[in-house]
Formats: sequence, C-alpha cells, structure tokens
Amino acid sequence: MFVRLARTTLLTAILLTSPLVVAASLDLNAPLPVAPQLKVGKLPNGLTYYIQKNRKPEHKLELRLVVKAGSILEDEDQQGLAHFTEHMAFNGSTHFKKHELVSYLQSIGVKFGADLNAYTSFDETVYVLPVPAEGKQDLDKAFQVLQDWAQGLTLNDADIDKERDIVLEELRLGKGAGDRMQKVLMPKMYNGSRYAERLPIGKEDTLRSFKPEALRRFYRDWYRPDLMAVVAVGDIDPVQAEQLIKRHFGGLKNPASPRPRAYAQIPPRLETEALVVTDKEAGPASVLIRYPVMPFSERATIGGYREQLVEGLFAGMLNQRLSELAQLPSPPFMGASSALGRLTPRYRSYNAMAALGEGGANPAIDALVQENERARRFGFSEAELDRMKKGVMRTYERAWNERDKTDSGGLAAEYIRNFLEGESIPGIENEYRYVSELLPGITAAEINAYARRTIPADSGKLVIYTGPAKEAAAIPTGEQLLAAVAAAERRDVKAHDEKAVAAQLMDKPPAPGSIVAESRDERLGTTSLVLSNGVKVILKPTSFRNDQVLMSAARFGGQSLFDTKDMFNARYADTIVAAMGLKDFSPLDMRKILAGKAAAVSAGLGNNTDVVAGTAGATDIETMLQMVWLKFAGVRRDENLYKSFIGKQIELARNRASQPGALFGDVLVKTLYGDNPRAPRALKPEDFASIDLDRAIAIYRQRFSSAKDLTFIFVGSFDVNAIKPLLSTYLASLPTPSIPVAFRDLGIRPVKGVVKKEVNSGSEDKSTVSLTFTGAAEVNELEELRLSALTEVMNIRIIDVLREKLGLIYGGGMEASMTRIPYSHYTVGVTLPTGPENVDKVLSATFAEIERMRTQGPDQADLDKVKTNWLQTYRKSLKENGYWLAALQTSLTEGTDPATILTFDKEVQKLSVADLKAAAQRYLKPDNYVQVVLNPEKAAAQVAVAAGTQKAPQ
Repeated sequence: MFVRLARTTLLTAILLTSPLVVAASLDLNAPLPVAPQLKVGKLPNGLTYYIQKNRKPEHKLELRLVVKAGSILEDEDQQGLAHFTEHMAFNGSTHFKKHELVSYLQSIGVKFGADLNAYTSFDETVYVLPVPAEGKQDLDKAFQVLQDWAQGLTLNDADIDKERDIVLEELRLGKGAGDRMQKVLMPKMYNGSRYAERLPIGKEDTLRSFKPEALRRFYRDWYRPDLMAVVAVGDIDPVQAEQLIKRHFGGLKNPASPRPRAYAQIPPRLETEALVVTDKEAGPASVLIRYPVMPFSERATIGGYREQLVEGLFAGMLNQRLSELAQLPSPPFMGASSALGRLTPRYRSYNAMAALGEGGANPAIDALVQENERARRFGFSEAELDRMKKGVMRTYERAWNERDKTDSGGLAAEYIRNFLEGESIPGIENEYRYVSELLPGITAAEINAYARRTIPADSGKLVIYTGPAKEAAAIPTGEQLLAAVAAAERRDVKAHDEKAVAAQLMDKPPAPGSIVAESRDERLGTTSLVLSNGVKVILKPTSFRNDQVLMSAARFGGQSLFDTKDMFNARYADTIVAAMGLKDFSPLDMRKILAGKAAAVSAGLGNNTDVVAGTAGATDIETMLQMVWLKFAGVRRDENLYKSFIGKQIELARNRASQPGALFGDVLVKTLYGDNPRAPRALKPEDFASIDLDRAIAIYRQRFSSAKDLTFIFVGSFDVNAIKPLLSTYLASLPTPSIPVAFRDLGIRPVKGVVKKEVNSGSEDKSTVSLTFTGAAEVNELEELRLSALTEVMNIRIIDVLREKLGLIYGGGMEASMTRIPYSHYTVGVTLPTGPENVDKVLSATFAEIERMRTQGPDQADLDKVKTNWLQTYRKSLKENGYWLAALQTSLTEGTDPATILTFDKEVQKLSVADLKAAAQRYLKPDNYVQVVLNPEKAAAQVAVAAGTQKAPQ
C-alpha cells in the first residue's frame, strides 16, 4: 500500500545505530506478500474477491463492486455512458424495481449519497455499499444488490430516458471556467491520447440523443466477471462472506467473444511546448511544468518498496524547501510542489507546479526550476534526511499502534487500488517491519543519487499557465513562458543553506502548579480537575484509538469583544500570529523541532468564543502541552512573514472576486443582514489595508495572555494518573490574570418577512436557488433534534421528488442549525443548483414539499429511515474520540447536561410524525424567508489560449 507510517522510539534508536545488520534480514528480491489477515481469491469465471474481518466499526460491513471499465472504453456513440450506466444501477434491476433499492437501503440505515454511492473514472467504475452486518437476511440482500449491479440491471428505455435529465443536471453542475479550460488542456496534458477524448461525464449532445441500445451494449461488453472484484471488509465471518460471494457471483457469465480490455497509451512528448489558458471566471493563476510522461507499474518486491521509501523521502524534503520559499516577505509563489506524479494508473511524470502570487509566472518558474536544479546538483543534507525519516517513522508507528482500530472503509480503498493499479497490500504488520529495517539504511548519498537520476536536466516538457483573464493581470504568452524556463535553467545555483535550530521547544519546564480538587463522573467515565491557577480540566480516557489524544478548551469572548474599527484585526489576529510561528520559533523552526512528533495546537478567536484545540499521539502529549503553554507565553513578531501572509490573503480575495459564486454569496449575506458591518461577509482586497500587525498582536495577547475560565477537555489514549503531572506542569502554570470572559451581543439579526433577490453572474447556463428561514427559537436538545430530523426527512423528499421524479436537480438539499449564542435562534438553509429554465419549477416543488410537511408531516417510513440511520451512526460515534470531545465541549459552552450523550438513542426513538409536523410549522414559515436566485449573465465567457513550441533538446 505504501503509506507513510511510524516507529517505536526505542526500536528506532537501536535500528539507527545498526542498520546494516538489521536490514540483512530482508531479501530485497523477495516478492511482497499479501496481508496475512486478508483473503484474496478468484472464482472460476475470473471474478476476484477480497475478504477481511475487521471490527472498526462494529456491526458494519463495507462492500464494494469494482469494475475495470470506465469512460476510456466507450465507443464513439457511447461518450458519457460508462457514467450513465453507474446512474442506472439505482434505477431498477432483477430484484429491485425502480426506487425500491434506495428506499430499502435507507430503511436499514444506509444514507443515499453519504453512505450509498458510486463513481466512474477513465479506467474504472466503483460502487460503494456500507451495510449493517447483524441480520443474516439483510447481509444476503446486500450481496444481492452487488450481484444485480454486476449483471442484473434492467436498463429499460423509459428509465434510461428519465435519467437523462438528472445526468444532464450533473453535467450542468460541472460547467464553468474549470470545465472550459480543461477541454483545452486535456489534449496537451495527455499528449493527444484517447484520455483527452473520454472525459467521464461525456458529451452533452450524446447524452441527449444516444439510443438506449448503446448503453446496453456498454453494459454487456464490459460488466463481466473477469473485469470485476468484490471487496468485503468488516464485522463478518470470512467464511460466511466467501460463501455469499460464491453464491451470488459464481453464476456470472463472461461474453462468448469478449472484447479485449486494452489500456490507452500515452505517446511520448517530442517537443517542448507552452500553453496559456485563461478565462474571466478562472480561479487563482498557476503554472505547471510537466516533464516527459513515462510508463509505470507498481513494484512488487521488498526492494521496490524500499525504492518507494526513497521517492517519498526525496519528495518530502524537496517540498519542504519549496514551502520555505513561500514564507519569504515577497514569495515567488503562494505555494508549490514538485515530485513524481501519477497521470493514470500506468503512466506518471515528474512535475513542478506553483500557485502564483502577485509577481506572476516568472518568479515562480525561476524558483521551481532553480530549487529542482539545486536538489539535482547538490542533493540534501543529513539533517534534512534525518528529520524526514523521523516523520516517516512516527507515521508508521501510529498506523502500527492503530492496527486493530483501522476503519474498514480505508482498508477497502486499499484493496480497490490493488485490483485496479496493482498497489501492494502486505499489511501494516509487514510494512512496519519493512520501514523499521529499511529506513535507517537509506543514506543522503543514495537520496542525492536518486535526485540526479529523477529530476530532468534536459528534456522535452510541457509548460502550462492557467488563470483569470483580467485586464490588470500580466498574462504571459507561450513564448514568454518558454523563455522564462530557459532563463531559469541557465542560472547558476548554490547549495541549500541549512540553518541549525533548537532541538526542543523548551529548555526547561515551567515551575509547576498543582491539582487542588478532583471529582469523578461514573456515568460518563470522566475525571474533573481544578488546578491551582483556577484552570479546570476534564479527562475522558478511552480505548477507541491506541495512539490518539484530542484536546479542546473554550470560553466566551472572541471577536465580539472588539469594536467595529478592529473587526478585521480581530478576525485575522489568530491566523496572523500563527503564520509568524510560536513564541521564539518560526514556522520553519517548528517543523524541524517537531520532526518525528505527532502534535499540533491552535488558538483562535471565534465570533463569541476563544478556542484552544490540539491533537497528539499517545507519546506526544507533553509536546502538545508545551505548545499550549507557549501559545500563552508571547508572540513572535515577524514583519516579513506578516507581509507574506497578508499578500497571499489579498491575492486570494482578488481571485475570489472573479468567481460567479462570490457575488452570489455577497448578495445573500447583504440581503440577510443589510448593511450591518459585522455581518459575516468575505473580505475584499482593499479591506486588508485596515489590518495592522501590532494591533492584531495586541488583540491576540488580550485574549491569550490569560487562561482564566478555560476548561481543557482531553479525550483519548492516556492514563489519568500519568497525565496529571503534565497538567500540573503546563496547565496549572498558565497565567490567569483577570480578563473579560463574556461575549457581547453585537445585534446582528436577519431581515424579517419575505425578501427576494436575483443575482446575475457567470456565463454558463446554470442557476442556484437559495432559501433561508431564520428566527428566534426556544433552544434545547429536543428542539435541536426535531429540527435536525426535519431537515433529514426533507432531504429524502428533495431527492425523491425534485431529483428522481422531476429531474430538476442533481444535488443540493437542506441544512439547519440552532444556537443559544449570542441569542437563541435557528437558521434553515436550502441550496438547489439547477438550470435557469427550471428555477420556477424548483421553487414551486420545494415550497410544495415544505407545505406538505407543515400540513401533513412526514411519512412514517421516511422518519423511520432517518431514525434507523441516526441510531446506527450514534452506536458508531460512541466509540469515537471526536464525538465525545465535541459533545463534552458543546455541553460546557451551551450549559447543558453532558449526560444527554448517553440517552440520545432514547430521544431519537421518541420522535414522531407530529413532532416534525410541528417543527415544520415553527421553522419553515411561508411569511418569513429570504430567497436569492443566481442566474447567468447574458454574455458567454471565452477561453483564451496562447501557445508556444520549440524543439526538444537533443
């Protein structure tokens, strides 16, 4: 699989001192094995299967049907039909009539879209089906679903014609600058191969006019067992799973004369070319240098695995150097990366790419080419390699520690890649051994030799510039791009300057405080502490993960405490401070100091709260707590990093302005909140002029020079007695001078009554309907539950009616929230992308469903589907650290009883049709909502293309 995983500290120390002796135990020529806990088999008809018992989460089975057939196999009259076939899998089959499949799966707790899903790409189609693993009948039915997908779709003419509207809406949803530019780029990116002609979404005219027999022909030709795999990972007996696979898939037939499954070739690039593609609605400008595309296949030996480690180390070190450049006062780019990248499962190329800043393409090209040449000529230092090794080892250690807590979905994804791409699947037990034994023996000399072999010095290349077509922007020509690359290649470079930094965050720990009170909540399994400085702590040790500790703390205050003149300083204070480093260390210093550690901490100002959050591995809790202490100890002022940060934010704001959705969002906020300056609007480029570095630092220090009134919550893999001394040292010693610890209600209130606006932006024939219902509410846990259930049922109806019955939308839906802060209120939002010609129909159908909910309430069957899904999700969530952390933090902030986390299932079971009908009457009022519709502009956008070509160096 090749993930970057971990180390055991003691074992690594031993390995690093004697790499040659240990490494000798591995035969580099030996083939990589299959994970011992995984069963891989093949039926006589050629179908491959993967089976693994895995109890994370319990009582759940992840099923996948994988077909080595995608858009690349489409005939001329079938463009888009591989994807269309995937849609038809949910529209009638041998054992499920149209609509029956989705309804049945929802009835057993499988949520459409979030759980039940599928995707089509160039070379494959994958169906995703997570199901409960408890009932024998439901398990058999789940495998029946996969069997029907494999060779049981009905594909009748009427259902095909009905689905056209939905697929065309999906195609419409993808239209925009990215789609227009992609159509220009694809032929060059794929060197004129068939991939450029077979985008999975297909061609609009084909989707409108294809004959149903063309779809059935694709299904007959390519949905066959010798091109299929079934993946079953989860809480199931492997013997039972294998029996079900044989029963349901053993009878599948291959065609008598199967069409050969050939893979499209990508021809070599013979010339150096440049391409400039712009669009007035394009996002941020970028540049890509793609070197020759090369055939590639996964390496199947231990030696090949070692080569992948070398590649990963090289890419990590090079990209860290590029990250350093992005932090300069006038950075050559906003961000950049360079490495070998996969173009298709069978081809890859060396790439260098950058997101451009104010300076445009030339400084970015110069930096990309020179950093690659620097690495090729001078390589990397031992210090750089040592840091990268530590990071790799720590990651593998965490995966090893979590080997019995790995989610089934992640394992299933790995086995899909094995089937489609040949990715190795030796399992974490073997991988941990390989990395532990191989990594210490990888030297800087070996990495540097790899860099010389891999970074192209003289070769044909494709240089691409993409960006917005703005009058003020300096858009290069193709010839100018090529000249910039050539000039950069001629410049001399010097070796990388490696600067030494401190080896640890703190020279010595602070003088500790103490624990002055302790209590235990047996219901929740929590321990509460009061520290000598008044800071409080809640400890919830768990066994849900073996190497994960999550931390959270919050108190009232936040941005609300600062006046309007300071609102932008307050909004960006935390990100500005974080961009400059931690206490005395720059971000680059921090990366070096934290090499090999899994710990991160953030501190920020929310609208009404001050928040501290952190995460750590089980052995890195002290590092996390040191970072918390340093967050309160002062701010590192760095004018250069500040200028770099602000410059990037201005560029992002400038690029946002060209997006059709930006004006839509701005009008929506303005319609809801009028001219209130504190409304949550996005900043414009000129707004950043009002931000002052020293004022932002002062605001941050006002809130984070004191830990007064903070309660730190820890959830995860720790021992209460072992963590107490660390809490006394780092949290009990935090300063707690008096500061305001209450939020201020700024009086931001939404408009009342019915208000309608239309926005004209964007050139594509696409619209978005937005409805927002707001108002005061009596907020409590039961009301939140009822409102949430109402939105879930409404989403079932929106999909069933607006998508499946009327064909007006592809996606979209309703969401809602309730809060007591800064006042008790609710917000319900509906967002539905559609076509301009369908806006009125979408509005009419949506309001009809709202009125139906207000007068009749939901169907009991739909409510039962929501309840079943929630109960299954709740059972899973009770064994997740993040769920407990969020629940405990919310109860503290909202002042509610945290024990309600233990009775959620009982409250769900009590929900009734009458509850949701009453909720619809309270929260979906026809006399109080904001309607904003995005429609296109009249003028069509144009994609501008410029090119340059030169002969490849000989």
